[in-house]
Amino acid sequence: MLAIIGGSGLYGLGDDFATDGKAPRDTPYGDTSADILLGRWQGRELAFLPRHGEGHRVPPHRINYRANIWALKQQGASRIISVNAVGGIAPELAPQTLAVPDQIIDYSSGREQTFFDGGDEQARHIDFSWPYDPELRAILVEAGEQRNLQLVNKGTYGCTNGPRLETAAEILRMRNDGCSMVGMTGMPEAALARELGLDYACLALVVNWAAGIQPREISMQEIIVNMERGMQEVKFLLSVAAGLARR
Repeated sequence: MLAIIGGSGLYGLGDDFATDGKAPRDTPYGDTSADILLGRWQGRELAFLPRHGEGHRVPPHRINYRANIWALKQQGASRIISVNAVGGIAPELAPQTLAVPDQIIDYSSGREQTFFDGGDEQARHIDFSWPYDPELRAILVEAGEQRNLQLVNKGTYGCTNGPRLETAAEILRMRNDGCSMVGMTGMPEAALARELGLDYACLALVVNWAAGIQPREISMQEIIVNMERGMQEVKFLLSVAAGLARR
C-alpha cells in the first residue's frame, strides 16, 4: 500500500480520495499526529496522514515521527511519499518549484531518531548512504513530466529543528555544506522508514527563498501564497504518481 504524509499546506487529498475508515492513533510510541485516513485514490489503496495534525497544531520538533511511521507500517504501507514545504537555497529552487531530493543532511537535535534505542530490541545499524528510494523517486519524476511541471530531480535537503526560520549565516553554512533546500521535517522520518524497511521518497515544494539568499526579509504572507498555489500542483502530481505506483 502507498502512504502519503502531508506537510505544511497539505491536509487532505480532495474529493477524489474515497475514504472508508481511519486507523487507530495509539501506538507503542504514543499517538500519531492525526488520524490516518484509509481509502482508495486513483484506483489503489492509500493511507494519508497530515504530519502537523489538524489545523497545523504540531510544530516540527514535537512531531511524533516514530508513531507516525510505525502506524503506517502497521496499516500495510510499503511505500511512503513525504510532502515537505522547503526554502530554496540553490539558484534553481525558486519559490513554487517542485523538487525530488536524492540526499539529506540532518541538523536537527533532540528528536527520537530510532526505533532501536537500547530497549528490549538489539541495536540495529541501517545503511543510509542513499536515504531516498530510487524507484519511488523515479515515479515522482515521471509524474512531474507527465504533468509538464517544473521539477528538479535531485538535491540535498538540509533538515533543521524549527519552528523558527534559519539565520542568513546558518543558510550560508548549509549552502557551503552542499544543501540545496532547507526544511524542518525530513528527519528522522526518512531514517525511521528505512529502519522498518519502507520505501521512502520526498516531494518538496519550495515556498520561499531561504534566509540571506535575497537581500530582504522573508514574508510569511508570501510563504502562505506560494504554499496555497503550489499545493494544487502537488496534488495533481501525487494523483499521477499514485497511478504509476501500481505498476
